[in-house]
Amino acid sequence: MIPLRRTCKEVTALVIAREDQTLPFRERLALRLHMAICAACPKFERQVLTMRNAMHQWRNYQEPPNKPELAAQKTTSSS
Repeated sequence: MIPLRRTCKEVTALVIAREDQTLPFRERLALRLHMAICAACPKFERQVLTMRNAMHQWRNYQEPPNKPELAAQKTTSSS
C-alpha cells in the first residue's frame, strides 16, 4: 500500500502534472491532504493558477481597433 503522505517537492510536481492530465484518485487525495496541513504549497498552487490564467489571457489578447478620431488627436497633439 502506498502511503498518502507527500513531501512538498512531490506535491509541487503533482500540481504541475495536474495542469496536463487528470490525476488518479489516490494522488488527488494525497494532494488534498497535504494542502490541508501545509502553508507553502497552497501558495504555490495559487501562483500556478495565476500564471495559467495570465497565459490564457495573453493567448487570447487582441489589439483594440484604432479609432480614426484617436489617431487624429495623437497626431495633432504631438505637433
